[in-house]
This record gives sequence, C-alpha cells and structure tokens, in this order.
Amino acid sequence: MTQRLTIIGTGYLGATHAACMADLGFEVLGLDVDEERIARLSAGDLPFYEPGLEPMLRRGLASGRLRFTTSYGEAAGFGDVHFLCVGTPQKAGEYAADLTYVDAAVAALAPLLHRPCLVVGKSTVPVGTAARLAAALAGAAPAGGDAVLVWNPEFLREGFAVQDTLHPDRIVAGLPAEQGAADHAEKLLRELYAGMIGAGVPFLTTDLPTAELVKVSANAFLATKISFINAMAEVCEAAHADVTKLSEALAYDDRIGGRFLGPGLGFGGGCLPKDIRAFMARAGELGADQALTFLREVDQINMRRRVRMVDLARQLLGGSFAGRTVGVLGAAFKPNSDDVRDSPALDVAASIRAQGGRVTVYDPKAMGNARRAQPELDFGESALDAAAGAHVVLLLTEWAEFRDMDPAALAGAVAERNIVDGRNALDPERWRAAGWNYRALGRP
Repeated sequence: MTQRLTIIGTGYLGATHAACMADLGFEVLGLDVDEERIARLSAGDLPFYEPGLEPMLRRGLASGRLRFTTSYGEAAGFGDVHFLCVGTPQKAGEYAADLTYVDAAVAALAPLLHRPCLVVGKSTVPVGTAARLAAALAGAAPAGGDAVLVWNPEFLREGFAVQDTLHPDRIVAGLPAEQGAADHAEKLLRELYAGMIGAGVPFLTTDLPTAELVKVSANAFLATKISFINAMAEVCEAAHADVTKLSEALAYDDRIGGRFLGPGLGFGGGCLPKDIRAFMARAGELGADQALTFLREVDQINMRRRVRMVDLARQLLGGSFAGRTVGVLGAAFKPNSDDVRDSPALDVAASIRAQGGRVTVYDPKAMGNARRAQPELDFGESALDAAAGAHVVLLLTEWAEFRDMDPAALAGAVAERNIVDGRNALDPERWRAAGWNYRALGRP
C-alpha cells in the first residue's frame, strides 16, 4: 500500500517537499496553522519564488494527490508518515535556535496519533533535539511505541529546491536506538525513497544525533569555505592582488575545488547565518564550545564584507553619501530567490541610506519582500530605473540580467559612471571600455 504523507509546516521546505512528493505519486496533505498561507497554497498560489515549483504545486492540486489543511486532527488521521518541516529561526538576542515551532508541532500532533506511523524530522535542529522529541512523542501518542520518530535532514538550496528534492546527492536517515523500531523505520523510508535509491542516490543510516549534525556540519563547512576566500580578499586588497585570479588558481587543486570559492559580499539567507550561530550555541551547551570557536571568525568575516562594500562605495563618492544617489541592483540574498532574510544586499542598502544616501533598489523577484523589510528605501521598476541619476551603482545580487547588462545602456541613466561589483560577476574590461570606473571587492 502506498504510504500517505503529511507535511507539517508549509514554508519554503514544507511546500517544496509537499509538491515534490505529490509529483512522485504520493497522496500528500500539507498542514499549517497559517490560514492565509493554506488558502494561497490551496489555490495554487506559491507564497514565495522558487523556479519550477509553482507549476508542480498546481499539478499536484489538479491531480487530487495534494491538499492542504489547518487541522491537526485531519492530518493525524490521514498520514502514515508525518514530515516535520517547521522553521527553526534564531532566537531574538541570542545565537541559539528557537525550537518553539518544532515543539508546538509535536505537542499538537502526538496526542492524535492512534495508529502506527512514522514521524520524520526534516527541520535543522540542535543536536539532541530528536531524542527529546522522541521521548515526548512516546509519552503523548496513544499509539505509544508504534509512533516512531526518525530524522531525515533536508539539503535544499534556494533556487534549486525542486532538483535537490527529486535528485538529492544523499539521503540520511537517523534511526532510533531500539533495533526493531529502527528496522521498521528504515524499511518504510527505503520504500518511500525507492525511486531515488534505485537511481543511485546513496542512502545512509545513522543514529539520531549524527543525522542532526549532518546538515549543520555541511552548512558550517560551506560557510567556512566562503569566508576563507573572502578573508583572502581582504589580504588581496592590502597587497594589491586580485582575489578572483587567486580563487581560480586554488580551484585547480582538487583537494580544494572551485565550488563556493567565489569572493564577494558573502552569504546570507535564512539558513547559513542562523545555523552556524545555533551550532556554536549548542556546542557551548555540550561543553564543546572550543571546537567551534573558529565559526565566530567565519561569521565576523562574512559580516565585514558588508561593511567593506559600504566603505568602497563611500570612497568612490569622495568620503560621504550625503546628497548622493546610489543605485542598488539586488535585494534577495542570492539569485533565483525572493528571500531577503539576512540579505547582504538589503543590509548594505539600508546602511547607505542611514548614512545619508538616497538609495533606489531593484530586484527581479524580491521587490515585495524588500519593501516589507525596508520600507524606507526607494524602489525602481528596472535596473535602469534604479540607476537613474546615480552617482554610484552597486551590484549586490548576481542575477543573470545584471551580469548580462549593457554597460553603455546603463551609462545613459546614471549621473556618474561608478560601479562596485559586490559579487565579482561582471567583466571589468568590458565595463571600463564603456567608460566606467569599475571597482570590486578583493581586486586592485
């Protein structure tokens, strides 16, 4: 019998997982306490931008395999497998993760579980959370030991979420210690992911704490790699060297590789910054804080990139933003996304405005979210609109339409031909040939 799935939490992770699993042929019920979000999803309206996902959502709805609800009772009665996909944001004023939503989801679901089922955690949580939730589930579920908790971390990249869900590079299953429950859970998960496993995707089984550590360890390594090349950019600026050529040379070393070795404004978004901070906080709670002290410097390097971007733009304007106009290209934290959470681009724009600059921002997909996050900024309807009358233009999110811009066309809109390439995405010679004063982070 085909397993019926519930997806608890229909944010970025949950909505993606729900639509993809329905597309694979499963019956799926998405659950959220946000009535407006559920109404939008039920109407086929994706509340965020993700390439390829909205058509998949509508296919699932049209097929009848995908539905949404606000009722935990309906979800508990429907599902054989319940995926926990709720958010774990950073606590206000702390590094630690806020587990309010995870705890609330388990507390609401567990008392309604009257038959055997699998509860599958996908959210990124501090190590030790799964064991605590498993105990809470066993104590509150009428099904008792037949309601089994496992941890199956997600590895989605915004902009590639559909691909990463349907064609992951690995599937990790953190199983309970009790052998019978572990064997049963592994069997169900292998059936659930049979198509992917059959296509050659590695399926790894671990204990619960190891599974919890996989995603946050991957994010910590990625953040370290990004901050390493940005630290080299700081050295390159001091030494009048070119960090892009340095990065290219390092990429030929197969021990290092070139992926995520692109120097620039640094990382942001809803995962990397808060995950490495939560990792540090949890290590401290475990008495292993010294093991992750390097992540504090990783975080600081990343934040310094934003300050350096503002400094470089100010230098081009003679030392002050007062009375000057700045065009900002990009608001999302990365291209192919409308996510502005902890966005370096929006942070730089807001900082320049606070220092007296008149800032106009344009982003192909993130305008609505950017307006809500920073309503005091001005917003243009195109790159040319954002650059109109600008004394300096900043490229802060490397959308393809910005990389492919005609420097001559943009020159007709600005007051002065100054551009700072915050992502090292443009061809300096092409822009300089068009009369632009081109500057970039980590380059002479």
